[in-house]
Amino acid sequence: MTGMDLIWLFFILSALQPVMQRRMLEYQRARKIAKLQNERRSRVILMVHRQETMSFLGFPLVRYIDVHDSEQVLQAIHMTDPDTPIDMVLHTPGGLVLAAVQIARALKSHKGKVTVFVPHYAMSGGTLISLAADEIVMSPHAVLGPVDPQLGQQAAASILKAVKQKPIDKVDDETLILADVSEKAIRQVEKTVEELLDGKLSKQKATALAKKMATGHWTHDYPISASEAASMGLNVSTDIPKDVMEMMQLYPQPTRQQSGGVEYLPVPVKRNNAK
Repeated sequence: MTGMDLIWLFFILSALQPVMQRRMLEYQRARKIAKLQNERRSRVILMVHRQETMSFLGFPLVRYIDVHDSEQVLQAIHMTDPDTPIDMVLHTPGGLVLAAVQIARALKSHKGKVTVFVPHYAMSGGTLISLAADEIVMSPHAVLGPVDPQLGQQAAASILKAVKQKPIDKVDDETLILADVSEKAIRQVEKTVEELLDGKLSKQKATALAKKMATGHWTHDYPISASEAASMGLNVSTDIPKDVMEMMQLYPQPTRQQSGGVEYLPVPVKRNNAK
């Protein structure tokens, strides 16, 4: 084999390496999902959104809940026997209200027990989906978030507040239109939250929680801990299975040109009590 042949072989193997790594990860994920399903006798569905990096250009592309996700989840639920429990693992910053509501309603109407696992965070639309579950299982430091609707980069509740603080003749038509849409969006999400909480909380508590979650009580990125979520009346525990946490390692953040600021040896460490 000549030197040129070796060079070409090197380039071919380099090109195939990412494909082989992806196939290996997919195989490991499938095995882990099958193991969890067999142990819990349930349908396991994962929705994991990582920040992707476009090749060459290096621009970050944030994944979020979209209609493709809702199509896939609805299909998985459709393929599940009504009496079979559903375990959904969520790791997402949120996304389209339409897609999140579709998923939440499908889970809400499922006859078998629905459990949502949150290893790290399920914000905005992810929280909306979590509210449909019979039980939310979070890691001790995982968080949920408010579900107040956003119009572009602005919170609908903030748009409404800004408009109400000005005389009507001082507000331009475009902002008035945004305020009208904001009011409708908030009302729709508030109603959806009440619908998802029906049967889990009293009507009075469900209405109060829906108002708090959907009307801009907090900033949109406010982290709701497991203890705070439980204090609101949600069925929350922190007894998250080890397999769920391990599964997140099979969804690595795409490699970037620059290394991150966090480093550690990826092995369990136990205290040595021996003297």
